[in-house]
Amino acid sequence: MQMDPAEERRETKRQKEFINMLGYVADSENGIPTRCPCGGRIIDEVQGKDDYDTLPGKRFFTCKNYEADGFHYRQPWVIGVQKYIERLTKHLEEVEVLIKWVPEVNYQIKRLECHCCFHVHAEVKALTREVDNLTGQVYNLSVQVANLEKLASTENKRRCMRVDVDACKIFSVSICIRSRVAEG
Repeated sequence: MQMDPAEERRETKRQKEFINMLGYVADSENGIPTRCPCGGRIIDEVQGKDDYDTLPGKRFFTCKNYEADGFHYRQPWVIGVQKYIERLTKHLEEVEVLIKWVPEVNYQIKRLECHCCFHVHAEVKALTREVDNLTGQVYNLSVQVANLEKLASTENKRRCMRVDVDACKIFSVSICIRSRVAEG
């Protein structure tokens, strides 16, 4: 039994939307999300009032269409960045393993260069480019990990400062209450 061509296109479109939604859900569970399962764009949201320039509110990765109905995504900023750093660190470790093979590859290159065969010479050049490419990737990943670690460290310092400020406020209020109780 054949399906109507128009119905077949609609079914294909529904399947594509479903597959995209699955990708959005999988993406939102790992690192910094790029899309909500509803297909909406993710924005950076700061919750709370800005009492001080140095202490913004709590940050979230939030769906542009967010409603508290369970169909939209809202992830704390720190969790997303932490998972992203973990993923970058894992990738960096994989690249480091590849870099350990660089001396072996270089040895093979030198050995192949001795044979002076045209085909071998082209393969040597390709291997050399690959080694250079991997070295560049390791450097870029190292820079990204260092930048994200600095960013996460800065966010933790802000939280600690906010806790210290709140603790000082509570302490001064308790001193005022004690002095009034002693007077009264």
